[in-house]
Amino acid sequence: MADRNVIMETSKGTISIVMDEVNAPITTENFISLVEKGFYDGLTFHRYVAGFVIQGGDPDGNGTGGSGTNIKLETTSKYKHSQAGTIAMARSAHPDSASSQFYFTLAPAPHLDGSYAGFGQVTEGLDIVQQLRQGDKIISAKVEAL
Repeated sequence: MADRNVIMETSKGTISIVMDEVNAPITTENFISLVEKGFYDGLTFHRYVAGFVIQGGDPDGNGTGGSGTNIKLETTSKYKHSQAGTIAMARSAHPDSASSQFYFTLAPAPHLDGSYAGFGQVTEGLDIVQQLRQGDKIISAKVEAL
């Protein structure tokens, strides 16, 4: 399957993210499925760490919620934490606990490689990602073919 884009409209602007469906099929299928269901629409970014990450995707808005389904950790993606704008799944201490929460890196974070599933890269709107803060909203997200 060819990689697809997710277009995320936020309260700060639009972000385009290429998905790595070839190298991270479990993770991208989970994320795309949630996007297609409208799961992320209206959720907030609940965690911001300057120079590190902005995190969203929690329906509870506090870092404790998820979609009700967990996925297996998948760390074979070509998208590593080597630059700002990498999207990856957040999880608890258990490796196979990722659900709906995701983060964008705000700077290189190679120490996360092998422990968190990077599954795509921001291709447009990196400046928007850099402006996001805790409390900013995901207005909508949609999937587009490349």
